[in-house]
Amino acid sequence: MRAVGPGFPAPGPASILRHPGCAAVVQILIVDDHPLFRDALRGAVAAVLDGAEVEEADGIEAACAVLERQRNTDLAMLDLGMPGVTGFEGLLALRNRFPRVPVVIVSGHEDVRVMEEAVRLGAAGFVPKSIDKPVLAQALQAVLNGEVYLPPVVAAQGPRPPGGKEDALAARLAELTPQQLRVLQMIRQGLLNKQIAHELKIGETTVKAHVSEVLRKLKVVSRTQAVIETAKLDLAALVARREG
Repeated sequence: MRAVGPGFPAPGPASILRHPGCAAVVQILIVDDHPLFRDALRGAVAAVLDGAEVEEADGIEAACAVLERQRNTDLAMLDLGMPGVTGFEGLLALRNRFPRVPVVIVSGHEDVRVMEEAVRLGAAGFVPKSIDKPVLAQALQAVLNGEVYLPPVVAAQGPRPPGGKEDALAARLAELTPQQLRVLQMIRQGLLNKQIAHELKIGETTVKAHVSEVLRKLKVVSRTQAVIETAKLDLAALVARREG
């Protein structure tokens, strides 16, 4: 993985490797529930990728329908905050159903931990909505050339030192029951409450109670924040140790 942006060499023109006989037109899908932002992003993509064909979807199900129909889509651009999805659920849904389509997150979130977790969960890049067109061009070209794009600020920060906040988080995790740890693990996988209930063979009301306790004990206010706070932890190992 390398960050590409201001202070980094700009890649050359986007090059898509296709099978012989296939069209060389770049196919882009924009997934966002705000029509004005979709229109603005469509214009920005057209300005930086000459000749690109752009499709739009206002939600995850609509995006899946487009990807089923348009099998040679080269890249999907996804907003994290849309109705009906929480945290990284939209990203995980697209990655699970269409693993060969690179997904770039385009979001107003500029927290480095959100960016890193998005890539850990399979995003091909993360583009803050505040960037300008030249940087967007670099980001899209990098991803289309098979790289993973993160803003230079991520690389500049480097690895965070252990201790302090991590120790406090470990202490809060110790308060979770084995079942609550399993629920947290499934939250990080992007599962909905009804899916967690099915996996654990418990009622959805019980799952909601577990989720509330997980958030309370971790001292966070949302599932997304719980995912971000525990991004670097091996929850599977923690669950195994609790059950061993």
